[in-house]
Amino acid sequence: MTAPLEHLSRNHRLDRFFIGGEWREPRGTAKGAVTNPATEEVATQFPLGNCEDVDAAVSAARQAFPTWGRTKPEYRAGLLDRLQALLEARSELIAQCLTLEMGAAVGYARTAQVPLAIAHVKAARDVLTGFPFVERRGRTAVTREPIGVCALITPWNWPLYQITAKVAPALAAGCTVVLKPSELSPLSALLFAEAIEEAGFPAGVFNLVNGDGSCVGSRLASHADVDMISITGSTRAGVAVAQAAAPTVKRVAQELGGKSPNVILPDADLDRAVSVGVAAGFRNLGQSCSAPTRMIVPRARLAEIESIAERAADEIVVGDPLVETTTHGAIANRAQFDRIQTMIGVGISEGAKLVTGGTGRPGGLNAGLYVKPTIFSEVRTDMRIAQEEIFGPVLCIIPYETVEGAVTIANDTVYGLGAHVQGAEMDLVKDVASRIRAGQVHLNYPAWDPHAPFGGFKQSGNGREYGLEGMLEYLEIKSILGYF
Repeated sequence: MTAPLEHLSRNHRLDRFFIGGEWREPRGTAKGAVTNPATEEVATQFPLGNCEDVDAAVSAARQAFPTWGRTKPEYRAGLLDRLQALLEARSELIAQCLTLEMGAAVGYARTAQVPLAIAHVKAARDVLTGFPFVERRGRTAVTREPIGVCALITPWNWPLYQITAKVAPALAAGCTVVLKPSELSPLSALLFAEAIEEAGFPAGVFNLVNGDGSCVGSRLASHADVDMISITGSTRAGVAVAQAAAPTVKRVAQELGGKSPNVILPDADLDRAVSVGVAAGFRNLGQSCSAPTRMIVPRARLAEIESIAERAADEIVVGDPLVETTTHGAIANRAQFDRIQTMIGVGISEGAKLVTGGTGRPGGLNAGLYVKPTIFSEVRTDMRIAQEEIFGPVLCIIPYETVEGAVTIANDTVYGLGAHVQGAEMDLVKDVASRIRAGQVHLNYPAWDPHAPFGGFKQSGNGREYGLEGMLEYLEIKSILGYF
């Protein structure tokens, strides 16, 4: 048994939910399974919640809200500080957990998945510390108050990262929370709940119920005592949540799918623009909603770009996630593995030029959910591989004739989550960025910023996460006239 499972079993966490400050046994008997993507073997089983579990968690959150919502910001900031320290102390255990439950290379889990997740806790704490909850406008006070009980639904691809991106600002704002992590990656959420408990958050402020979307997710979305629901997932799942939430007129925040462009302008440094672009597109094995998997390039330099991209892909080491030299581990689950294989086949059948990769596992890997990093070129925007979110290490190189044409291609998608622009002339780079319909645009591969608001245009969702805007999502506005 691996270290995370030994830890969770020893502390009786695997078979329970965290509700009302206690680890409670589930009301039902349904079970889910965690499958190790590297071996395709079942690692452990865990309970799936039902409507009674959801009702108990929402009730605990509702009871805790009147007191928690009126606590001083300094008190909440202190608890977030403790939470950050406890997550840091558990970082190696969490990294191993992520490798087990979703196949991330352990080195990547240690250097990206875990530290970036913890950064969201610090960012929420920093925003809280200086936030003006009361603003004066003449004799009127415009106040921001916590919205109430928040149901948070998180995905399997960045398990802890997405949890902290929602839970930390919600708690900072003064909301109480019911978390439903993905049923495909539930273990890291249990470790997070342990840290919440040890940090000393009052009972009922944070609650965790594992389960699937059709039962637990649906019940949370439709629950009359839930004031807001935030989901990160597919566009299909986001639509279902919004429909279920509509009768109770609760706030719905959605961070959904993407097919993000990476526009490489004619004056860009191709060696850097293309090689880093391949790395960005294949980050987390392409299992990121904002991954720049459409590389839009000047046709005149297409052959050179293909050569650079192929060399960059050759540097990727796919293999056992626990081996230190592995850069990219296994795809997180069988359904996603099959989807990627299907879409690579679609690209070939559509007539795209296969630069590298293809269907099947990489050489020497006869078991496990491993995928060849795949690059297509001469892709047209009407191809399925250029329009559909593949969610895997599949990059489409799309040539353009003019910069105006590049912008048109970038916007030729139902999505609008992330985008990248590479170029030397910054006035042009900024102009292109301003014309791309996406919620977050990266210019020349800048450093990640946990305070940069993140969210989508079009079918990539609504609302924003991270930093100040991330906390604003969990606050209501109240005007008090005659206050001053």
